[in-house]
Amino acid sequence: MTVTPTRTVTLTDDATGKSWKLPVLPGTVGPDVIDVRKLYTDTGMFTYDPGYTSTGSCESAITYIDGEQGILLHRGYPIEQLADKSNFLEVAYLLQYGELPNEKERDDWVKHITYHTMVHEQLISFYNGFRRDAHPMAIMCGVVGALSAFYHDSIDIHDERQREIACHRLIAKMPTLAAMAFKYDRGQPFVYPQNSLSYAENFLYMCNSVPAEPYKINPILARAMDKIFILHADHEQNASTSTVRLASSSGANPFACIAAGITSLWGPAHGGANEAVLKMLMEIGTKDKIPEIIRRAKDKNDTFRLMGFGHRVYKNYDPRAKVMRETCYEVLSELGIKNDPLLETAMELERIALQDEYFVQKKLYPNVDFYSGIILRAMGFPMSMFTVLFALARTAGWVAHWQEQLREPDSKIGRPRQLYTGAAARDYVSIEKR
Repeated sequence: MTVTPTRTVTLTDDATGKSWKLPVLPGTVGPDVIDVRKLYTDTGMFTYDPGYTSTGSCESAITYIDGEQGILLHRGYPIEQLADKSNFLEVAYLLQYGELPNEKERDDWVKHITYHTMVHEQLISFYNGFRRDAHPMAIMCGVVGALSAFYHDSIDIHDERQREIACHRLIAKMPTLAAMAFKYDRGQPFVYPQNSLSYAENFLYMCNSVPAEPYKINPILARAMDKIFILHADHEQNASTSTVRLASSSGANPFACIAAGITSLWGPAHGGANEAVLKMLMEIGTKDKIPEIIRRAKDKNDTFRLMGFGHRVYKNYDPRAKVMRETCYEVLSELGIKNDPLLETAMELERIALQDEYFVQKKLYPNVDFYSGIILRAMGFPMSMFTVLFALARTAGWVAHWQEQLREPDSKIGRPRQLYTGAAARDYVSIEKR
């Protein structure tokens, strides 16, 4: 899409008096952007924006976030409505194609995904090459990238149909690969997917069933898992999505691009945040120690950081956290979990954060990572699997952004610039003179 400028802003160099007019491009909602694509050509200068916090790296029609108002929209639909009324595969379709599917489109989509859930049998040998104590995210980085060695018929990025098949395969196979990583960690046999089960049910089945006895799907836990997937499906131009787009800009195959996103997601400041929450709660131990933790959190001179509260984007309550909070209590009630010191500590921290004047004024509300970690622990997943489940869900958003970028006629290979502050040009000095 080509956006037409609505006005211009003037940039003036105080030293020389020169001025340049820069076009202003409007979005559907949210702030307008200043088009600086010709800035270097016109002025010989770059912009400087570490972390790209004020830079629009692309044009996208997939997800919109208003952090001040606590709004998250997927293709215009509020996340609260999607989590309440939809399911993960329908949301994945929405992200991919731009509209909610009609009945036939939904049935065809579900069939395509369902019949791509199995993985090549030789991948079992790939898993067996990892140490038994390998982190599941390390395994996922390897096996997702390796898919390009098994599915040669869907790596031509210039073929629209191959790209679509690659998206189907990635969304479909990610639960299977994640469940295999889970089983490998536990030393249990891999479990094949069942076409009769829904997306979330299938994942729980592959993780929890064993050959020795039948596994019964708990519908409340399956719905909770589906909501977790929905709430993590996409989140605009975050670190991992930007990584996928940057890798894609070089022409890399889809499996390599998603593997790149997984590596970025692995960082504790991104996908590993819910794991960090649980580690913090374990360090706190019992709720009688919370007053001291709160005191440290308020102390500007203390390096202690309260994990799971506040968000880089949201300066209001994270809309995903509202849904996750309700889901958290549903899961804990269903599982009958009581007298768990870690969960009691978490609930007490939540109570204080929602009532304490310091947290309210600073808008340090519990975020989605705070609740998701509690839910996943209650459902029996080890902390090492938390980010894997995040990657599983976020694949739906990654492939949508990957497709969107490839369809953009003005797309160029990513090449950020820099403010160089190193040594100026100098002559080589022989070793005896150094």
